[in-house]
Amino acid sequence: MRKQRIVVKIGSSSLTNDRGEIDQEKLNDHVQAVAKLRQARHEVILVSSGAVAAGFARLGYPSRPVTIKGRQAAAAVGQSVLIQSYIEKFSEYRIIPAQILLTRNDFSNRERYRNAFATIMELLERGILPIINENDTVSVEELTFGDNDMLSALVSGFIHADQLIILTDINGLYDSNPRQNPLAKKLDVLNEITEEMLEGTNEVGSKVGTGGMRSKLLAAKKATSLGVPVFIGKGQGPDKLQEILHGNGDGTYISSADFPPINTSRQWIAFHSESTGKIYVDQGAEEAILYNGKSLLPAGVFKIHGTFQKGDVVEVYGMNGLIGKGEVSYSSNELMMEIKRRNEEKRTEALAPSVEVIHRNRWVQV
Repeated sequence: MRKQRIVVKIGSSSLTNDRGEIDQEKLNDHVQAVAKLRQARHEVILVSSGAVAAGFARLGYPSRPVTIKGRQAAAAVGQSVLIQSYIEKFSEYRIIPAQILLTRNDFSNRERYRNAFATIMELLERGILPIINENDTVSVEELTFGDNDMLSALVSGFIHADQLIILTDINGLYDSNPRQNPLAKKLDVLNEITEEMLEGTNEVGSKVGTGGMRSKLLAAKKATSLGVPVFIGKGQGPDKLQEILHGNGDGTYISSADFPPINTSRQWIAFHSESTGKIYVDQGAEEAILYNGKSLLPAGVFKIHGTFQKGDVVEVYGMNGLIGKGEVSYSSNELMMEIKRRNEEKRTEALAPSVEVIHRNRWVQV
């Protein structure tokens, strides 16, 4: 098998026991499987939950805390326990782990986004195993990923992974809840995640985790939209991850040919950037950028809204509403002057070529 870049997401329920402690047998199983992938020359990025789960018992909580300060305190204790456990276990295979803690700000801030990408690429080049978790100690509710399922999806697209493997305690997706319906049918392959599927799942996680099956479906939907195929399921033994890669995993394989991979800068524009203004374009410009792969030129812009600078991201509206987002090469003042100049001159001949308002490589359609 060719060398692949694999993101493996391990949830709390797949790593800890009911008391919230790290289960050494489960940990050994995961470490052996990751080591096997590495021995087969694959690049592996591990997205691991378990910090809050590993820490809350040591703080005296009987179960996972529900308050923000409780979760943050548990994460502060548990993160060191978790990474130390990984360091000790992976050292047996001469694998050096590197801890990376991320927040939503690391994705929404362009410079931090680029730095995070560069760091992960450098670690992979050096043969280091990145172990990524959300920085629960400092995250606040409105700035979280929601759970590590979504974090793993964003990371897999971010680093252009060949496969995202989400390990859980259920062997894949069913057409109904197998815990309530003994006749529920397992779905081995999915080519699309529909709204009906999302509505039919609950969001209740385990006693030590946050992500239910709905969060995994949302993560899979995001990953496949970024061109990354997904596996959701379970496995046991040192060969479980290789079996999954060979198509023999105990779970559900999800992929979509409708979504090719998106380069890193366009991912940032599409999913993480904050729009600072609006640009309105005429029908000719709309057709050119939507159907002919053209850049947006000043001649196609007839109105703007808001204040923005060169390099900011703006929303672009066509004749019937929002059509996409892009990074502008003009400030709002410069673009207003360009529109004014064009209207005042009222030339009958073609205008001289201008710098693109949005280059096609800095454009994403919605």
